[in-house]
Amino acid sequence: MKFDNDTIFRNGNSLILAYDHGTEHGPTDFEPQPESADPRHVFEVGRHDAVTCVAVQKGVAETYYPEYRDEVNLLLKLNGNSALPEREDYYSPKQCSVEYAVEELGADAVGYTMYAGSIHEDQMWKEFREVQEEARKYGVPVVMWAYPRGKGVQNSDYSGQKDPDLIAYAARLGLELGADMVKCKYPGKQEHWEEVERVTGEMKTVMSGGSKRSDEAFIEDVQSVIDAGGNGLAVGRNIFQRENPEELLDQLEEVIFED
Repeated sequence: MKFDNDTIFRNGNSLILAYDHGTEHGPTDFEPQPESADPRHVFEVGRHDAVTCVAVQKGVAETYYPEYRDEVNLLLKLNGNSALPEREDYYSPKQCSVEYAVEELGADAVGYTMYAGSIHEDQMWKEFREVQEEARKYGVPVVMWAYPRGKGVQNSDYSGQKDPDLIAYAARLGLELGADMVKCKYPGKQEHWEEVERVTGEMKTVMSGGSKRSDEAFIEDVQSVIDAGGNGLAVGRNIFQRENPEELLDQLEEVIFED
């Protein structure tokens, strides 16, 4: 691992509280718990000992992170897009540089979404190279949101975004392109996550939390990822859409960090 800052890890694992949903999905994700539309509420949740960092976009970090700098670690999401335009294919443009994230906002890590399979993949590879090399200069880890989506996937023999082989391929690209951690969709079975681990070497892997489901089903999936050799979780809706997120975070802390 070629980074000096390991504050987003605890015992080698991570629990990332992701809060880029206002950009990616819009305010509908906040409707189950209206208070979650207030970034301060989510930063308050992020003070829980289980949370190793909170992932947000630039504007939220500029306005709210200074209040929580001493209590919450920051993962700055460098790119993103809304669900509003009609696009030729998936592409997530970059809105923030690593320099600004670290120097001005105090980021402990940076994140970048890669849509492998999009016709815009070549452009995203170029942007990711710039992000990865700049992050090395600042000694901060790079987390890749490894999401295979686009016309290349639709026109392939793969069965969709949760196809185990496709997820493993997208995760492997993280290793090949120099990510320190990849965030992947859960492929459905522990044995499928074991394949992700087999092809990603020493790079860290975390499960994407996805849409809200029962505590029991969610914990079961996280446990299977840890048992397969994964390094934790990047979760949003399964936390901030709950009335008492602390209860679930207590359980996740035991699963992800306890020996």
